[in-house]
Amino acid sequence: MDLTHVDTWIFDLDNTLYPPEMALFPQIESRMTDYVMRTLSVERDAADRMRRDWWMRHGTTLAGLMAEHAIDPIAYLDEVHDIDFAPLLPAPDLAAAIAALPGRKLVHTNADAAYAVKVLRARGFGLLDDAVPAPIFEGIYGIAETHFHPKPRPEAYAAVIGYAAIDPRRAAFFEDDPRNLAVPHELGMRTILVGPGRHGPDAMAGAVPAHVDHHIHDLTAFLRQIALGR
Repeated sequence: MDLTHVDTWIFDLDNTLYPPEMALFPQIESRMTDYVMRTLSVERDAADRMRRDWWMRHGTTLAGLMAEHAIDPIAYLDEVHDIDFAPLLPAPDLAAAIAALPGRKLVHTNADAAYAVKVLRARGFGLLDDAVPAPIFEGIYGIAETHFHPKPRPEAYAAVIGYAAIDPRRAAFFEDDPRNLAVPHELGMRTILVGPGRHGPDAMAGAVPAHVDHHIHDLTAFLRQIALGR
């Protein structure tokens, strides 16, 4: 699998460390649309079109709102992530598979770190600050940690690499949006697309991009294969 050299494992959060069927992101998208409607005084259909357009052109709705309307990102993030986490179920098998990977495990998300902590704890993934004997993830890098540069902008990855002192040539990146794997691939990381693939809100059409090294649908099984191959 050409991953024997990897000692840093970087995971996206939404629709990567939990399956899309748990339907957290539709809640967030709905709250994003509500925010755009209220802030810009537009109807829902127009707000939804604007949100999708910003996602495609800027990487996230937040980045588009900041670039074109200078909104307060903290207030926005607090509002859109005020959701029901009940659909998230613990994933002990996935937690064990991630914990068994040799080396460091990090999360890099376009969401904020506080939201990421809630998701990870709901899934049963121990964090460095938790009172657990063996935390899984040593670092969570959200949108504030990347100075509000979202994936797929190169600045987002550069910030995480700098903060965590990562050698990209010894790292692997797991992500559900194929466009967010282009820069990691250019940097020398191994790239793993999880799930059907998304370009912003839309499903991937056609062949898997050349910058994707592995396209998988079962993250737990894939990580177990890595352990068996070492």
